Amino acid sequence: MKTTELQNIKQRYNIVGNCEALNNALDVALKVSPIDLSVLIIGESGVGKDILPRIIHDNSPRRREKYFAINCGAIPEGTIDSELFGHVKGSFTGAINDSQGYFGVANKGTLFLDEVGELPMATQARLLRVLENGEYIPVGGTEIRKTDVRIVAATNVNIQKAISEGRFREDLYYRLNQVQIQMPALRDRGEDIVLLFRLFAMQMAEKYRMDKVVLTDEAKQMLMRYKWPGNIRQLKSITEQLSILSAERLITPQILSQFIPQDQETTQLATIHKEGDHSFENEREILYKILFELRSNVNEMRHEMSTLKKQIEDVQGSAPVASSAPLPTTQLAPIQPIQPISHSSLEDAEAEEYVEPEPENLNVNDWSRQALEKALNRNGGNRKKAAQEMGISDRTLYRRLKQYGLDK
Repeated sequence: MKTTELQNIKQRYNIVGNCEALNNALDVALKVSPIDLSVLIIGESGVGKDILPRIIHDNSPRRREKYFAINCGAIPEGTIDSELFGHVKGSFTGAINDSQGYFGVANKGTLFLDEVGELPMATQARLLRVLENGEYIPVGGTEIRKTDVRIVAATNVNIQKAISEGRFREDLYYRLNQVQIQMPALRDRGEDIVLLFRLFAMQMAEKYRMDKVVLTDEAKQMLMRYKWPGNIRQLKSITEQLSILSAERLITPQILSQFIPQDQETTQLATIHKEGDHSFENEREILYKILFELRSNVNEMRHEMSTLKKQIEDVQGSAPVASSAPLPTTQLAPIQPIQPISHSSLEDAEAEEYVEPEPENLNVNDWSRQALEKALNRNGGNRKKAAQEMGISDRTLYRRLKQYGLDK
């Protein structure tokens, strides 16, 4: 592209900057304008991607037809199909009339689909059909409609990553990406940052009739070293803040540092974050905690069952059970009245272990209760020591005390 032609385009669309990457993007936009191909504009949020679709439309054979810019991320998922492809009367609540949708109204013109990476998967399938043969069916309708619309799309989403994660159709990507234009990030545009600052400062001074803020050489270097995660949008915001809030009109690095955030945000391409489609890091951490607690409880139960099984085997080995005796059961046995433990018996228990004759027929609960009573007797009623002796937790001991009526 000739330098004079490039300068004319910049003046017409109020584009400031002379970096090679920006000039290359404008050159590609002008070359592809007369050729009816789909264009995909890639770049971070705030770099000015919305300028290129307008340039493409205004320099194409469709320039006398309609041009619509649609923010796909701003339309609710439940109504986006209706907005794009129209609907028939009565197809859903509130559909009191037929609607052509953007593809119907923009016939012969150009549609700019901003944030195309935010489209739901079902809408992506509909869009692919329109791009391939110009056909679509309105919501709630059965009649196939035709349209002749040129699509220019833009996204700040890492499309390759979205495809690998199943959030964007690969076939749609190739159909949109017939021609790709890369818009440079502000941090890569060098001295363009200072030129843009001058433009925004002059606009503020003219609009509000104030003295224009001017940067020192050191402040200019500071601007060009900053990463600008918000790109041109962030630069404009900071320039406006300086124009209004700074008492000094000559901006030094000390003054500028009060308006530039110290925690520089990431400058990577954004990823899609929709409801129900987010990172489950917090939920995963909660599940891990629950699993750890469950595992701890299971291990405790295994230890208790192993101890109880060993004690039952010892009892069965020392006291033969009649052939007609019932098998051990986990049903609760009738609770027998417990004789109070006297002080003298506790003293005798400390001197010599008292062995009470075991009944011939025992079920698990009878034996467990008696073993619990013995442990309490041997430890002078100290529940914590009794639990340690039996190899069970304090919580399990208290539960058994309550179960057998020994907690009074």
